[in-house]
This record gives sequence, C-alpha cells and structure tokens, in this order.
Amino acid sequence: MGADLQTHQRQIADILSAWGMPARNAARTSEVMAWTDLHGVDSHGISMLTVYDRHVKAGRLRMAAEPRVIAEGPVHALVDGDGGLGHPAARLGMEQAIAKAAAAGIGMAAVRNSAHFGACGYYANMAAEAGMIGLVTTSASLVQVAPAGGAEARLGTDPLAFAAPGEPGRPFLLDMATTTVAAGRIRNKENEGLPCPPGWLLTKDGQPSTDPAEARARGGYLTSLGGSLEGSSYKGYGLSAMVNILSACLAGSTLITDPQHLKKPQGMDIGHFFLAINPAVFRPADDFRADVAAFCDALRGTRPATPGQPVMVAGDPERAHAERRRREGIPVAPGLLEKLRTLAAESGAPWHLGAPA
Repeated sequence: MGADLQTHQRQIADILSAWGMPARNAARTSEVMAWTDLHGVDSHGISMLTVYDRHVKAGRLRMAAEPRVIAEGPVHALVDGDGGLGHPAARLGMEQAIAKAAAAGIGMAAVRNSAHFGACGYYANMAAEAGMIGLVTTSASLVQVAPAGGAEARLGTDPLAFAAPGEPGRPFLLDMATTTVAAGRIRNKENEGLPCPPGWLLTKDGQPSTDPAEARARGGYLTSLGGSLEGSSYKGYGLSAMVNILSACLAGSTLITDPQHLKKPQGMDIGHFFLAINPAVFRPADDFRADVAAFCDALRGTRPATPGQPVMVAGDPERAHAERRRREGIPVAPGLLEKLRTLAAESGAPWHLGAPA
C-alpha cells in the first residue's frame, strides 16, 4: 500500500520547503507533482526530487524564485521564471493564457528563465477544466536525443500536451514526449536495477542498448519517436524541432543547440509555451463539448484487436491509475523510497512515507 494523496503531496512540499522554496510555491509545485504520480506518470512526480536535489546542491536552481509577468497584451503574456523550478511559473503561464482566452477567445503565454516543470499534461488539463482547448510545450535541459539519422545528441525529450473538454471529468488529454520514451522512465528503470525494453536507447556508436545507464553515463542517447529512420523517427524529430521553436525561440530562452546552454552560473533557462482556445467564440461551448465526448466515445467503441483490452482515448489510462491510486494509495518503488528517505534526512524535512530507517 502506498501513501494517500495528501500524505504524498505533503512529503513533496516539505522537502521543497526545506530547500528554501516559499510556502505558496512549494504547495503549488507539490500539487502538480502529486497529481502526476496519482495519474501514473511516475517519471515526472516525486521521483524528480532526486534530480532536483542534484541541481539544488550544485546551485543551479534558485529555490526562492518568484515568477512574474514581465510583458503582456490582450492575448499574450511573457513570464520570467526567476531561475527557479518551472512548476509555479508554468501554472502562472497557463493561468494567464486561460484568462486572456476567456476575454478574447485565445490566450498565449511564453515562459523563460525557467526549469523542469513536471508533466505537460497537468497544464493542458488546466485549460480543459476551464472549458478550453489547451496546448503546452517545453524545451529541455539535458541534451540526450539524436536527430533522426544523426550519431550525436542535439535535442531533449521535448514533450507536448494537448487537451480538450468533453464529457465532464473525462477530457481528451494527450501528454507525450517526442522521444520513444520519456527520460524519467529510463531513470526509474535504473533506480530499480532493471533493463530497458529494446528500442528506447542507443549507444554512442548508434547501436541498440537496454542498459538504462547508457545515455546518462556512457555517451549514448535516447531515440526520437519512431526509434529508427525505418520506423519514421523523422516524425518525432520534426515534433521536437517544433516544440523548441514554440518554447525556446518564442520565449527567448537559450536554445538547446547553443553552446552556452546551461552555462549560466544559476538557472536552467528552459522555455515553455501555453495556448488556450475558447471554443465559445466558434459555437456554443456545450455543443463543442458534446461533439468531443461523442467522438471519444466512438473511438472507445472500436472493436478491440485483443478481447478484453478495450480501445482507449488519450487520458483514459491515467484516469484509471488515478481511480485505483485514490483507493490503494500512491506507490513508491523500494529503490526510490530509500533515496527519498536519505534526501529528506539530508534536507531536514520530516519523513511521512513510512517508518524511519
């Protein structure tokens, strides 16, 4: 049995606070991270604390950061993340986009001087909960993905998310990396001493590998979505380039291909992009939602290729995880749990996820 959502979130918030994050920002960040774990996206929730810990110790993150709007107009806002974790800046960015879309039909926000912000889907879902279409992209810090046909890493995992409101509580919610798999899933395999499935990784010489330490420690890299040119990896490569144009070029963040990327004394200078579209400017909002719901239900009604495994729509698997984890608690794998216990002790944060060592 794992901890309940509130306990899980409190553990995250207490560690962030122990690192010096203001209470409000720690609460807003822990909400995002705990929501992510609740929905089964274990690569982007509490496990990220082990990564953030390294950045905090290296002085790369400004934990006292206070993101703010530095420029805006009727349909846009530019947010400065103040060199801190990306979650508070990202929430501010999507809140700005939603507010402007409510007034003008469309709203956009770009965020610069930020860092990793967790799962894109959380912010796209904010728009769906407000009755709007949401699109979210973010650039990355780590250079760990080779362009299709390339033999060196030049890109990040460069994720995107898209959401649309339909049946209440069941929006269409697509959240995906532009790589074959998110880097966090590889990290989780390494935490537990498990191999990766074939197709996730390549060695520095471009040969397939299942060793989760390959990209982190041996000069290898992740594959673009598709895995190989024969598998159409140029599609993942093209999406990755699009994400960087929206997230970094618009916001004015350092490009991941720039030799000065991550060379600033503090901060990651990652960029994010948020778009909200109000369907009510095109047609009655209820009619739009009804069509999205009907469309999703039609897809779910497809005859399955494997009996007993129904066709799902983007967002369905995550909602199933959330329903189960609300009942049973949010699990934390043993290897990660011990790392978090050590991290909490080092930071001086109270421990909530089990008996003390």
